[in-house]
Amino acid sequence: MPDTTTETKPLSLTASAINQLKRIRTEQQISDDHGLRVGVKGGGCSGFTYILGFDQPKEGDMRFDADGMQVLLDKGHALYLLGIEIDWVDGLNNRGFTFNNPNAKSTCGCGTSFAA
Repeated sequence: MPDTTTETKPLSLTASAINQLKRIRTEQQISDDHGLRVGVKGGGCSGFTYILGFDQPKEGDMRFDADGMQVLLDKGHALYLLGIEIDWVDGLNNRGFTFNNPNAKSTCGCGTSFAA
């Protein structure tokens, strides 16, 4: 099965998130052949948790560009992630990536897991 590169972006990254991801990539010396993998897995207090990390592309991945960064998405996860916005916040009470997911029926208090 061939990889799918799409012009349509199934999810979005804010400028703040992209800047933080580029900083992480530079600090950890992650090579350009790795893309940002976004996904979900079973777990957390609400049923699903988010996956966010750099990874090699896999056969069948959806791929798209976000400000020069290749984003990888397993087609099986798309149902849970279409329309999601990933942001980076750096405030007094909260620091980290946040996920604004229009597909989530409920989310946990920490914002890292959701029910679909």
